Amino acid sequence: MALSSLFVSLPLPIPRPPSTSKSSRFLPIRASPAAAAAASPSFDLRRYWTSLISEVEGELDAAMPIRPPESIHNAMRHAVLPGAGKEGAAKRAPPVLCVAACELLGAPRAAALPTAAALEMLHAASLVHDDLPCFDAAPTRRGRPSTHAAYGTDMAVLAGDALFPLAYTHVISRTPSPDPVSHAVLLRVLAELARTVGSTGMAAGQFLDLAGASALGEAEVMQVLTKKFGEMAECSAACGAMLGGAGPDEEAALRRYGRTIGVLYELVDDMRSASGNGKMRSNASVLRSLGMDRALGIVEELKAQAKTEADRFGDKYGDRVLPLYSFVDYAVERGFELQDAATAKL
Repeated sequence: MALSSLFVSLPLPIPRPPSTSKSSRFLPIRASPAAAAAASPSFDLRRYWTSLISEVEGELDAAMPIRPPESIHNAMRHAVLPGAGKEGAAKRAPPVLCVAACELLGAPRAAALPTAAALEMLHAASLVHDDLPCFDAAPTRRGRPSTHAAYGTDMAVLAGDALFPLAYTHVISRTPSPDPVSHAVLLRVLAELARTVGSTGMAAGQFLDLAGASALGEAEVMQVLTKKFGEMAECSAACGAMLGGAGPDEEAALRRYGRTIGVLYELVDDMRSASGNGKMRSNASVLRSLGMDRALGIVEELKAQAKTEADRFGDKYGDRVLPLYSFVDYAVERGFELQDAATAKL
């Protein structure tokens, strides 16, 4: 039985475009009027991202005080907080995506911040486990030793295990409820977080990766990227939508947008790794399976798909949609580096 038949594929259509040359850069797509407006210098993604980081870092720092057993809590803080690793704060994509989706709908940032911090805890926990010797055996993460390299495999496993329930309790204890977030929405957010990291979500992606999907075809490779990386971004956007009061159609569009962004972000990381500019984090390398030409084509398709989903919000929400457009371009171009100045005190 093909691996792809074990799980229901998420709707991520990837029609084949005309072939591009090996020397091509990421090709421009024809943007909609709304997307063209979003390219205006009136919106500064770097400033928006940086403004969020300090608030998210404050939530995370307060949620993880050093307490007995200190070894576990030190390992947890190492995994989640950037410390001396200059890349740490720059990787807060799930929280930023969650808050951006919530603010798009006009809800206050405070409604989303606890969930944004919880998403980073879950993301960090998944990376701690992903780096373990039984998985990717990665010695470094975000510019410094991975958690198991710094604290031992035993403490890394325990730190990851502890971060999962901490994320759920943080959402429950810190989210302002029932106003502006109703108890019903809070329960939906918790269910979404649990589903994402469970056996049909990111754990399924890890299984498919371990099972050797890289030896199969394009559909299987994209399935790994969707499950292993797209799930977290989909969850981030979906939780922001719930907390912001989205209707069913809006939530569905933001889910599709987030899932596409997650796959796009990881695919570009894979391509950057092949050129010596990043770290290969998945056995399911599109480059190994399909080559650079096809990977470039898929990048353009994903960019177009994400911007199409963002287009759905332009007429109704105006400039509040600009972070969504900018996120697409940043996922590909990585046009700026975020500094840790906001978090150097941690």
